[in-house]
Amino acid sequence: MIPRYQTILFSVLLVASLVMGIVLWNLRERAHQRLVAGEDSAPTQAPLVAPAVQATLLVANDADSSLLTQVHSLPLPTDPGARARAVLGKLLDIYAAPNSTHPVPGGALSVAQVFLLPTQGAGVATAGSASTQPSFSDADTQTGPQLAVVNLTGSFVSGHPSGLETETLTVLSICGTLRANLPRVTEVRFLVDGQPRATLAGHADLTRTYLAAEADPTTEGARP
Repeated sequence: MIPRYQTILFSVLLVASLVMGIVLWNLRERAHQRLVAGEDSAPTQAPLVAPAVQATLLVANDADSSLLTQVHSLPLPTDPGARARAVLGKLLDIYAAPNSTHPVPGGALSVAQVFLLPTQGAGVATAGSASTQPSFSDADTQTGPQLAVVNLTGSFVSGHPSGLETETLTVLSICGTLRANLPRVTEVRFLVDGQPRATLAGHADLTRTYLAAEADPTTEGARP
């Protein structure tokens, strides 16, 4: 014969289980209703993207050490720094593509940031400042000549082919592309992972300030 206290304990546990089951069912139904309501209220229109505009790229050609002008239609943001990064990203995507005239691995992600600074009194990160970003005000970049500070990734630099000619073509094509799309950019400096670096891959000097006008293509043309 089952003792009375065991019968009572079993009854209590059974009632508790039933109550918990009902509570869990109600919670599940409420969560499902909230999910359905969230789906109904979600926007049905695709998010707006930047309008496509004509961007001019100076693409290096290793065969004759030239810079060839190419015109591409790209969705570019209105912010000048973001626009510069997007344009350079397209340039490096071309270099990373198969059958490139200037094969360099890395692609668009090789450009971490592009800072635009006024040329008068502009400064860049020093060797002793870890991941320091140049400071500037929006008003300073609205008028007058600008210094573009291109922050490349370490992986791009480590994977870049070594050689004076190929490194120089990369640097000049970046300078020329910036000048073609942001006319106020007159000078260009380079950082790698936010820090100054002596050379690109052992030859092209990255400690100096480049004049954007130095990137004067020897071959002019346009390719859609």
